[in-house]
Amino acid sequence: SSIYAQGTDLPPMAASDRTGRKALRNTVAMLSLRLPTLVAAILLAAIGCGAPVHAQTVVVMVNGEPITGMDIEQRSKLIVMTTNKQPSRQDVINELIDEKVKIKEAKRFGVDPGTSDIDQSYAQMAQRMRLSPDQLTEVLEKRGVRPETLRSRIKADMVWGSLVRGRFKESLQVGERDVATAVRGTGVEKLEVEASEYKMQPVVLIVPRGSPESAYQQRKKEAESLRERVTSCADANNYFKSMRGAAVRDIVTKTSADLPEALRDLLEKTPVGHLTPPERTKQGIEMVALCERNKKMIDTPKKREIRDKMFVEKYEAKSKSYLQEVRKAAMIEYR
Repeated sequence: SSIYAQGTDLPPMAASDRTGRKALRNTVAMLSLRLPTLVAAILLAAIGCGAPVHAQTVVVMVNGEPITGMDIEQRSKLIVMTTNKQPSRQDVINELIDEKVKIKEAKRFGVDPGTSDIDQSYAQMAQRMRLSPDQLTEVLEKRGVRPETLRSRIKADMVWGSLVRGRFKESLQVGERDVATAVRGTGVEKLEVEASEYKMQPVVLIVPRGSPESAYQQRKKEAESLRERVTSCADANNYFKSMRGAAVRDIVTKTSADLPEALRDLLEKTPVGHLTPPERTKQGIEMVALCERNKKMIDTPKKREIRDKMFVEKYEAKSKSYLQEVRKAAMIEYR
């Protein structure tokens, strides 16, 4: 795992047109509960063959939008791939109806992801499978599943997660007293531990794709030279912003609990204001300028686990009741 892949935590959305797009950046967090199982299942189902295309017969109309026989067939295949179970036709129809009403409701509050948002989530799923997006598409097509079928599911999960978190942000909050009571109920008294907090600024010496090995070696030499000169994040900004083929990323803040052990050790050994050793990535040669390192008290792993569990329980309950409400208001016509 690379330190350069570590992202920042993002705030939940506010339900308005102004912030609806920002809320979609919560995608990874919301989908992470579901993606590992889905990824593994798709990998296991990678070998197979397609089925003949059926006519686009409309089976259900949902708020004026059709669900066709092809949609049902495609979703059935995807569910079989991800669960190894054959769903009933009505269960598949219900899932597709849910997605239609979720997307329509989200649009009312300005949550409407563009193609690039969907592509990013699709690519992240492929990356978890150690595949490129094109290779994931090939895996799906071998089982007769169109990529759009998976993209539709991804989109519905994205918008609904953002919408529920945004509209019901206050009611989904988990109180500290409730969390502490739940932790002590497990027999654990300690609620916080000391940890390091790192403020970091990733920097990169860009190497275009397809460049020869000599290009990487040359940029690595430049990186090592910079490591000797940089003694503060201000220095890093000045040097990298004035260089051609270099980029400075936004500052991120992480605690030791958020990072793998190897990265924690690396940051503990790096003097404040200096650069970490250069690392070769897809973008080129990357390093991190360590701006600050401070000690602070953070939640114990058990407390974080219980808080996350309590949030998920609240979220799932609110999501279920909200979906029932939206479905009741929908115009659903079976053909």
